[in-house]
Amino acid sequence: MPSESKEKGSDFEVTNLSISFGGLKAVSNFNLHLKPKALHGLIGPNGAGKTTVFNLITGVYIPDSGDMRLGGKSLLGLKPYHITKAGIARTFQNTRLFRELSVLENVMVSYHMRVRYGYADTFLRTNQFIRVEAEWEEQARDLLELMGLANRRWDPARSLPYGNQRRLEIARALATNPKVLFLDEPAAGLNSQEKVELMKTIAQIRDRFNVTILLIEHDMKLVMGICESITVLDHGETIAEGTPRQIQEDPKVIEAYLGVA
Repeated sequence: MPSESKEKGSDFEVTNLSISFGGLKAVSNFNLHLKPKALHGLIGPNGAGKTTVFNLITGVYIPDSGDMRLGGKSLLGLKPYHITKAGIARTFQNTRLFRELSVLENVMVSYHMRVRYGYADTFLRTNQFIRVEAEWEEQARDLLELMGLANRRWDPARSLPYGNQRRLEIARALATNPKVLFLDEPAAGLNSQEKVELMKTIAQIRDRFNVTILLIEHDMKLVMGICESITVLDHGETIAEGTPRQIQEDPKVIEAYLGVA
């Protein structure tokens, strides 16, 4: 199970992050400051640049300018797996599971990024190898229990309903023991009841693991119901920041979503 220490959190800061594709400014001077255990939403119309921001922060794209820091340490220029090791994990708009592996094995994969034994231990199945693998399996089972997937742990990931696949992605991200968890449209494809359950799960994850959560979501009821603060993007630029009530009443936000009559 990921650490539940109250000392785990670190400030996460993004400063003037920008990127262009073929002369088109996809994200312009994006700024964000999240305190430990923040639960923050990133919203905007389709094509606003939300997923591009996630891809910049997690090392999928290299920004043209700007910086991002976790606990005061810059993540700029790091490979995605180094950023994950530094304490940032994410899910994706479209699930990226190992479809032929079991549900349990999908979570176990994340633990191997912090492997504590060598090739010889693996080949010879030493006591160190057996002990560590047993620890990880127990932790993985705990995460699956939390996500309501314990009874499906031996099933291939491809056999899960879509909503459960999204829950499995969250469990796999949590297994990296993140300080900051990015959720990219976690409610996509879920029915109303599943969305209610997801809201409860996200709040439980934040409180239980002392993790900062940044989520992209199009379901405004979910965003307004769970996020403490929200940033709104439109055409790659930040047009509003504030509490859910402030965002709901902001004229620029209303115009971006509804257009000008």
